[in-house]
Amino acid sequence: MDEKITAKTPWVKNLGGVPAHLEYFQGSLFEAVEKIAAQYPDNVAFDFMGKATTYKRLVQEIEKCARSLKTIGIRAGDRVSIAMPNCPQAIFMFYAVNLVGGVANMIHPLSAENEIEFYLNESDSVTVITLDQFYSKFEAVRKNTKIVNVIIASIRDELSKPVKAGYMITEGYKIERIPDDAPVIRWKEFMRLGKACFWNYKVKRGADDPAAILYSGGTTGTTKGILLSNLNFNALSAQIVATNPMFRPGDKMLAAMPLFHGFGLGVCIHSMLAQGGRCVLVPRFTAKSYAKLITKYRCNFIAGVPTLYEALLRLPNMNGADLSCLKGVFSGGDSLSVELKKKFDAFLYDHNAKVQIREGYGTTECVTASCLTPTHLAKEGSIGLPFPDTYYKIVEPGTETEVPYGTEGEILLAGPTVMKEYINHPAETAQTLRRHADGLTWVYTGDLGYMDADGFIYFRGRIKRMIISSGYNVYPGQLENILDAHEYVHMSCVIGVPDEYKMQKVKAFVVLKDGVSASEETKRELLDYCRKNIAKYAMPYDIEFRESLPTTLVGKVSYRKLEEEEAAKTSA
Repeated sequence: MDEKITAKTPWVKNLGGVPAHLEYFQGSLFEAVEKIAAQYPDNVAFDFMGKATTYKRLVQEIEKCARSLKTIGIRAGDRVSIAMPNCPQAIFMFYAVNLVGGVANMIHPLSAENEIEFYLNESDSVTVITLDQFYSKFEAVRKNTKIVNVIIASIRDELSKPVKAGYMITEGYKIERIPDDAPVIRWKEFMRLGKACFWNYKVKRGADDPAAILYSGGTTGTTKGILLSNLNFNALSAQIVATNPMFRPGDKMLAAMPLFHGFGLGVCIHSMLAQGGRCVLVPRFTAKSYAKLITKYRCNFIAGVPTLYEALLRLPNMNGADLSCLKGVFSGGDSLSVELKKKFDAFLYDHNAKVQIREGYGTTECVTASCLTPTHLAKEGSIGLPFPDTYYKIVEPGTETEVPYGTEGEILLAGPTVMKEYINHPAETAQTLRRHADGLTWVYTGDLGYMDADGFIYFRGRIKRMIISSGYNVYPGQLENILDAHEYVHMSCVIGVPDEYKMQKVKAFVVLKDGVSASEETKRELLDYCRKNIAKYAMPYDIEFRESLPTTLVGKVSYRKLEEEEAAKTSA
């Protein structure tokens, strides 16, 4: 490898304990977990609402689930959608799909009906698993998809008896009952189906074979399915442990980041389960429950978006909490402000923690993180150093021309976690993945940043327009398309407004058609329409009616002008 590339893998220079190159497991995701389970069969793989599951039972349940998938007709290459929170059935299903040679299509269970229909069709899914409380949304769109089987799980199925009783009193009774004759397979019934399958359910899969589809906006802001391989996840797992040499098998990770997101699935789940860690599964995130679980389980690692850490600072139940158990605190998914980092580092110190928050950076095109602040050396405003075998360079946007150290440009990265493709979008795949003369395939991230002479990366913003709200990517163009489709709307513009808690919240500006009244009733109707077509995390908090929208010199709607107006209101 040439000298220039090696210079841009700076872990060796800046952190002696982290090698420049790692060995990566060449098998499947399931085999990586199976291998570690053979070493630590009686260790706890995950905890769920007070109930522990050992590695031995984890593998047994995955194999039972795989036999059932084979029984209902899932074959190598089939796509199975998983629309679940962080719960045992989702973990069993994810690895079982991998074991039978399928591809897991990961869906946000709170998605709107039309989004669910898109995800199912974009992936060509033939089976979907979701929770009972989300059944009606899937049934509503099922006829428009290729879905053959709908598997319905329930949180109560994986609870201990005492916890189950409490759950049914507080939460279970709220869930609308699914008719007995509904065309679904209940989880317990599904798991029994495997008894009819005795052999040939395991399909051999290697490093380069596809394993999962995660969703992102790609380089244009249009939702794309990102196809990721076994190697992508297994390499990430090895990199996470290499850059955290204090990790030991049995260490506990609070897995609150959702598994339909690369951060949750890649870092909080697979990186732990493939290395002998212990996941504390959080099915429904609230800052209060998060704080309670950190102290209850004496977690060693926590990961989250800046919004989470902002919320933890405000919680009274953290007063006096002992956080000396923490070995690693990671922030990603959005920019961590220098001010918030200082405040949270002080909070950690005041609660007996020996560590500080470490910021990272990544894209779903590389599963998630590909850059992390070292344990011993943080630079103010930096997102850290590239992982082993992961190379960064900064170029003039859209080109191969590298810019000097300290000069802003587009962030490019290459390495073993780079995706296979955007499914069904070869043109955008070719635009995002480009092979250079150095022999590496580089991801054009669409993000602006620079690199200093020590190899530290600094993130500056997004070339393409995008809103990040509570760590979720929200694409204004998609929301504008939905609003503009309403019969009352002439045109719209959606922006992100600075918010102390969410970092950004979504606001819509609407010019109504002639004759439509700019009344509270009209606003209510439009917001109700949005709730049916837009996921909760992307919902506008407000719609402001305008006679006209500001435009640029070439006649385009100037969203920047609206952003400036809102910023001026905030600072006034």
